[in-house]
Amino acid sequence: MLRHPAQTPLPSALVWLRRDLRVDDHAALHQALRAARRVWVGFVFDRAILDALPRADRRVEFLRDSLAVLDAELRALALTHGVDEADRVGLLCRHGQAIDEIPALAARLGVQAVYASHDDDPYALQRDAQVRGRLAQLGVALHTVKDHVVFERSEVLTGGGTPYGVFTPYKNAWLRRLRELDEQAPEASPLREHAVAPLAGALAPPPRAEDLATGVPALSALGFEPTNLHALKLPIGCTGAQELLADFLSERIDRYADTRDFPAVKGPSYLSTHLRFGTVSVRRLAREAWARMRAGSRGAEVWLSELIWRDFYHQVLHHHPRVVGHAFRPEYDRIAWETGKTADALFQAWCEGRTGYPLVDAAMHQLNETGYMHNRLRMVVASFLTKDLGIDWRRGEARFAEKLNDFDLAANNGGWQWAASSGCDAQPWFRIFNPVNQSEKFDPQGRFIRRYLPALAKLPDALVHAPWQARPIDLQAAGITLGVHYPAPVVQHDVARARTLQRYAVVKAAA
Repeated sequence: MLRHPAQTPLPSALVWLRRDLRVDDHAALHQALRAARRVWVGFVFDRAILDALPRADRRVEFLRDSLAVLDAELRALALTHGVDEADRVGLLCRHGQAIDEIPALAARLGVQAVYASHDDDPYALQRDAQVRGRLAQLGVALHTVKDHVVFERSEVLTGGGTPYGVFTPYKNAWLRRLRELDEQAPEASPLREHAVAPLAGALAPPPRAEDLATGVPALSALGFEPTNLHALKLPIGCTGAQELLADFLSERIDRYADTRDFPAVKGPSYLSTHLRFGTVSVRRLAREAWARMRAGSRGAEVWLSELIWRDFYHQVLHHHPRVVGHAFRPEYDRIAWETGKTADALFQAWCEGRTGYPLVDAAMHQLNETGYMHNRLRMVVASFLTKDLGIDWRRGEARFAEKLNDFDLAANNGGWQWAASSGCDAQPWFRIFNPVNQSEKFDPQGRFIRRYLPALAKLPDALVHAPWQARPIDLQAAGITLGVHYPAPVVQHDVARARTLQRYAVVKAAA
């Protein structure tokens, strides 16, 4: 096993998995295997999070099945590296409050240290502080390391030592910093691999005891029901992530800049859920994009920019935790959003895909049926909710948090505040997407619309974006009666736009 020559090995350590559900290029697991003679890997199905979820949740099913893949991967590594009783090596799972379960598991195993990856979500920071305190009472150290992003926290700052509030200067500094480290100090590059396989000889079977058996509980044992996840054929776990990545790299990444905005085209990587749960290493993705970008791929350059946006929103959350529940730009908290029964009815129509604007409705049906929404459509539906319906962005943010397979607090908050113009480097408050123009531009043949709104399938391309503009004879030929087979628009975009400009005038006045 590789170890720094001056380091005195610990007898044993526990790796606590959270948003890093893989065995390759894993910073915390790498550090633990270097530091200790025997290493166990654990995961807590945290009831502080799970008990608030509906009993059928695709994310819980994805999480549970991905852990089963990881459990098998650990066992395979142990077998490959000749670990004694390798067939007993695997994942130690607990179902309870993480603040109770991790100290209890550490004490039960008798470890000297627990290793985990950073997590800057407010709940996670509070949880980790409590776990650190309880472990300290046991004489056990908690070591956390960067793993979920490329650059984190205060690693990329302005020349004045302050966090960036605008993306493009942040991106330029991010790329400059990466180039410097990658070329001048490769050993310090944030893209370097944290290899696990060469160190896998330190993986150990747990002590023989019924309460220390490895394996992943069934979904039903966690109190959850199956969803349509497997019918959607979303590849699961680290093996699924590798499958998706290989497919993206083989032919699509170089065309990404040209295809990424069209929801009916297979343009994205579809790795967002895997990034969220850490079933793929963000360093691996950035390494691929970085190498191809330097070789001249425009698609890889744009894809890398999306990964940088992800880092950007995470550093915003770290430095400005008030964005959870409040506008990044405080003056936007003065906006008077629509409330009351009419607003509630409009919000419900938006949630259920009944606004009468086909691209908006098709996007919401995609979200409800699959837990996924194309990135361009996230901007369209968020703009529609906030600037056509005049409804508080926080309501949309909460709906996405409930439905998205790839829900990530930092990115979800950043995206919604971008759409509402209240965030850092957001679209100007007077920029209001026209949902029909967006539909005509990004789904010109209506292929995406027809997939999720089959009632509109027989409308010609020119009319599928705005059925209310069709002649009665065209609607009759398509078998559509507005208000019966498909709703009439709940608002008129031009009228809504005028109201939004008036609503946001309080921001203009404050400036």
